[in-house]
Amino acid sequence: MLVEELGKCIKKRRNELSITQSHLAELTEISVNTLYKLERGEGNPSLDILCRLADILGMQIELKVKQ
Repeated sequence: MLVEELGKCIKKRRNELSITQSHLAELTEISVNTLYKLERGEGNPSLDILCRLADILGMQIELKVKQ
């Protein structure tokens, strides 16, 4: 579920910024196929990829501790 929500957030923000998948993939140095899978909630991105995406999209990664 978390990966699906993450993918939706990435896609929404990319569209808000009017960035194509191919351009975002180029900017983050990942394949278009990888980005496509992430946006569909089918991928399992590394922290490195998430950080690059967050940087380009102007987003933050927040970790929460369950208690």
